[in-house]
Amino acid sequence: MPYINNRVVHDADSHTMELPNWYDEFGTEKVKKVFRKRFAKSLVGSLESLEAMAELHKQEEYRTLNEKEIMLRKNYQALGAFDGHDRSEAIDYLGVATQLVFPTSPNVWLEDLEHRDDMDFLYEIASATNRSQIAFCDKDERLFPVCYVPLADLEKAPIAANEALEFGAKALLVPWACPKNHSTSHVDLEKVWAQAQEAEVPILFHVGVADRVLPLAHKNNGMPPVTDFHGGEENFRSISYMAISSGPMQALSLLILDGVLDRFSKLKIGVIELGSVWVPGFMRQLDSAFEAFGRHEERLQKLELKPSEYIERQVRVTPYPTEPTDWIINEAGTDIFMFSSDYPHVEGGRNPMARFEKATKELSETDQDKFFRRNFEDLMGSAF
Repeated sequence: MPYINNRVVHDADSHTMELPNWYDEFGTEKVKKVFRKRFAKSLVGSLESLEAMAELHKQEEYRTLNEKEIMLRKNYQALGAFDGHDRSEAIDYLGVATQLVFPTSPNVWLEDLEHRDDMDFLYEIASATNRSQIAFCDKDERLFPVCYVPLADLEKAPIAANEALEFGAKALLVPWACPKNHSTSHVDLEKVWAQAQEAEVPILFHVGVADRVLPLAHKNNGMPPVTDFHGGEENFRSISYMAISSGPMQALSLLILDGVLDRFSKLKIGVIELGSVWVPGFMRQLDSAFEAFGRHEERLQKLELKPSEYIERQVRVTPYPTEPTDWIINEAGTDIFMFSSDYPHVEGGRNPMARFEKATKELSETDQDKFFRRNFEDLMGSAF
């Protein structure tokens, strides 16, 4: 019996777990070489042990437990972590109707390169990453590939977006942090938003370099280093978690107060694996800023809606399973939030469905359906 078997559920967050040979088919020699070096320096395991994972997943003794341990095996041990055919089988056992599929290591790598100077290499990696995501998801129409569009180069960004859409992207992932030299709301990026809106494909923000919002000095506390969920690569720890809301709030403030969501009223934004407990207060803070500065800022006077109403109309957010989802929905409304499993990442937990069912049990059946299904379908547009 599938893990989820009592309702239609869409999964707004899942991942590939890339092996060192991830770019062998679509990457240039430089991309392949640098990527393997990154693994050699990381703490997630030796190159040899990771490459042996592919053989482990083929062993009959291992595969006989695929269904029974669908929510127990995590990261590279999980069914379909790096093989698209296996992910199709995993979808059967998970019981979700569809699943957004994000990269893991490439996401962190690309976000870092947004703030460096080699734009050609940045967009080269993005193209190879997107081709790899598409190839992984081509095995099953229930898998929705997420393609990364770097925003660091104002001329290259719309070209990358167009390429991703031509590949077959179901969503475009962009960094929540401003690129090195301009705002996320820069007018030249409206070519990207226009392409996404026309294709009815959402723009997504996702956790990546979680520690970017913190000063480097925060690690110098005189105590031993703290490893993260994945053994060190993502830099996602309790202190990172406490600061993580500043990322999506920054990005959404720019898109709303600078009028992007006003001018692109059909554009949908997904905020994925960045928490949601901040949303109710943020909506009120947006409206407070509007009231405080509306008489003096022409950009605010051009807005047709209250800032919080753009959140309600165009933004969809995934709570963490450990957050007070019932309180969040009661405070911010039933049209914003979505289910996600974070499969196969360990931080998604072994029973996210039970956690979210408990958190939404007091909602009407209609509003529960919004959380588990309808809000995702609204986000995804043309995918449905």
